[in-house]
Parts: sequence; structure tokens; C-alpha cells
Amino acid sequence: MAKSLTKDFTQGNIAKQLLLFALPFMASNALQVLYSTIDMIVVGAYVGTYGLSAVSQSSQILNFETMVCLGFSNAGQVLLGQALGAGKRKEMNEIIGTLFVFICILALGFSTVILLGQRLILDLINMPQESYAMAQEYMSICAGGFVFTAGYNLVSAILRGMGDSKRPFLFIGIASLVNLVLDLLFTGVWGWGVAGAAWATIIGQAVSFIFSIFYLMKKKAQFGFDFKKESFVPKGKYIKMITSVGTPMAIQSGFINISMLFVNSMINEVGVVASATFGVGVRIDDIVNKICLGIQYAAVPMISQNIGAKNVKRVKKIVHCAWMYSIALTIFFMILYVALGKQLFMLFDDNPAVHEMSGEFIRAILVMFPAFAFMRGSGALIQGMGFAKFGMVLSILDGVLLRIGLSWLFGIALGWGFFGFVLGYGLAPYGYAIPSVIYFLSGKWKKRKVLAEDI
Repeated sequence: MAKSLTKDFTQGNIAKQLLLFALPFMASNALQVLYSTIDMIVVGAYVGTYGLSAVSQSSQILNFETMVCLGFSNAGQVLLGQALGAGKRKEMNEIIGTLFVFICILALGFSTVILLGQRLILDLINMPQESYAMAQEYMSICAGGFVFTAGYNLVSAILRGMGDSKRPFLFIGIASLVNLVLDLLFTGVWGWGVAGAAWATIIGQAVSFIFSIFYLMKKKAQFGFDFKKESFVPKGKYIKMITSVGTPMAIQSGFINISMLFVNSMINEVGVVASATFGVGVRIDDIVNKICLGIQYAAVPMISQNIGAKNVKRVKKIVHCAWMYSIALTIFFMILYVALGKQLFMLFDDNPAVHEMSGEFIRAILVMFPAFAFMRGSGALIQGMGFAKFGMVLSILDGVLLRIGLSWLFGIALGWGFFGFVLGYGLAPYGYAIPSVIYFLSGKWKKRKVLAEDI
């Protein structure tokens, strides 16, 4: 009998399971950030500061649509995790088929919006004129292939929900390797500029997605989805559940990225050097956060399965272990950032003005790290149990009221400039971290209805 790709987390040593399950996610996330970081390093080396600003700012816009689609994919992940914990295997096939169709339609819609409205979007974020044409070119190419971006994120989310962390690492590894080779060829050797970086990104994602589909079709007995034509007919019941759970998750992800666009807009007013410095700083920060996010990625399906199995004690232990690992990683990366932060900026841009401004970014951004450490555990609980509306409210508090509000207060009202913008950006996650920790400690989550009961 073929070995299933699913994994049961309702029993066994939690600390060991979480660590072993998280390691491939941490590696996958590092590769995923490396995927986009390669674009910036190559563009910084061969195109310069203007190209770097174009790629960093365009990536924030494109990341908005990625995160919205990922919000719905994560909703499917939660449903799959709880269905697995409740032993509902047949229903898992229907959820996967519905999710595939739902995300593909959503991705095509986003591509159309970006292609038709890119000039309006770039004007809204005050894109520096020196980088405007390059940003428009980069957005057009990436938006045209967005279905591949959404597709390979969808496959990874499905596998996470089923307890598989090895295959997502394989798929993102393929994308990163293709992207690296093509980036150097298109931008470095052939001199295509930011367009070369965009084509390398899309082709890498397309190769990864197509490979993942063929791989899973070959392993369909272990995967648990039959890939039959009729299985891709969306089921109204699951569309409703994916929409119900996924809409708040998508809004949650979307608001964070919208707030980023507002902060970018304020920073872009300072000039192209500030724009490039912030873009590089956010990318470095993203590397650290995404590696730590591997802990949360692992904790969510573990929590989902135990919520479905109604095993409250194991859920509490999973959150505690997630905190333990996240705090240890955060301390390590804070020390690394203080010691080598400026050197990291030098990898992206050889502009001395960017290097000089990087010190302001590092001093301001360090306040954010403790908040993210605690969010990994309590955030995993909120997501794993499917309490998406609460997560959405906290993200609005983080993204709109605090991220935009504090950045404006410190950067403009108090006149602290670039340092103030980054400080406001760094303090905002406490709007999610503190209430989510209080909610976990209160124990009120134990009384919520389990989604698996309706699957």
C-alpha cells in the first residue's frame, strides 16, 4: 500500500514534531525570500538604485495580490487540517478540487486588474519618476504570469494542511534554482534590466507549479486527490466555507500590504535613496521573519488537526513550543542584525547614500522583533482554529490604525523623517501580538465551535 503524504499530529512528542515539521518550512521560506531577493541583488548590481527602487516597490504591489490569494489558500489549509484530524478523508478530495478552481479564477481576476490599472496604482504610491517606467515593465510581466505564483502557493498550502513540509521545500527549491540561473542570464549577461528579473521570476514559478502538479498526479494515491475531471467541479458547500474563512484571512493579508503601500508612499516622498533603502531593509527583514514564520506554518496544521480531534491540551502545548522556538530564533537574528546589518545592505546596492541611511533603518526596525516572536504561537492558534474574523480585526489594527497612523505620526507630524516612518512600521505588529496573546491566555478559544463539525 502506498505511503500517504498526510501526517497525524494528534499524538506523539510535540516539541520534536514541531521542530522537525518546521525545519523544511523554515528552509522553504528562506528560499522563497531568496527567490525575490535574488531579483533585487542582481538588479542592484546590473541596473542600479533606480532599478532597485522599481523592483522593491513593484514587489510590494504584487505581494498584495499574492497574499490575498494565500489568505484563501490558507483557509483551505485549515479546512483540510481539521478534516484530517476528524478522519474525513472523502471530504478532503472535494475541498482540494474546489480550492484549485477558486484560486485559479481569483488569480486570473487579479492579473486583469493589475494589467489594466498599473499606472493608477504607481501614481497612488508616488513612484519616483526615475524608476516609473521600469516599475511598470516589471509589474506587467509579473502580473501576466500571476496564475503560476498563486498556483504554487496553493499547492504548498494544501500540503501544509495535510502535514507535509518536505514537498513544498522541493517545489520552492526548483523555483529558486531556475530563477537564479535565469536572473543572471537575462539581467546580467543579456542586459534585459528589470524585465529580465521579472521574466526569471515568472518562469521559475511556472516551472515549479507545473512540476508540482505532475509530481502530485503521479503520487495521487498518497496525495489523496484523484485529479479526475469531476473532482474539479466546485462544491457550493466548500465554496461557502472557503469564502467564509478565507475572506477575513484575505482581508487580513491585504490590509497589511495596503498599509505597506501607504508607508512606501510616504517614504517615496523623501526620495529615491530612501525608497531603495526601505525596499532593501524590508527585504532583509523579510528574510528573518519568513524563516521564523516556518514555526507558525508548522504549528497551524498541527493545531488544526488537534482542534478537529478536540484535543485541547495538545493545542496548548503546541502554542507553548512555538513560542519557545520563536523567541530563541528572534534573539539569534537580533544579534546578527546588530552585528552585520550594514554589510547586508551592501549586498544589494553599492550606493554609499543607501549604506549611510541603512543605520537609521536598523535602529528603528529592531523594536519589531519581539512582537513577531510572540505572534508565531498565538497567531498560529487563531489561524489553526479558523477564527479568521478575529485575525482580520487584529490585522486592521496592525495595518491601518498603527502601521499607517504611527508612521505618519513619527515621520511627518513629529518630523522624524525616514527613521520615524520605519519606527512606526516596526511598532505596528504589537497591535496583533498583544491581543492575540491575551486571547490565548484567557482560554476563551476552547469554547469556539470546531469547523470540522460542518465539513
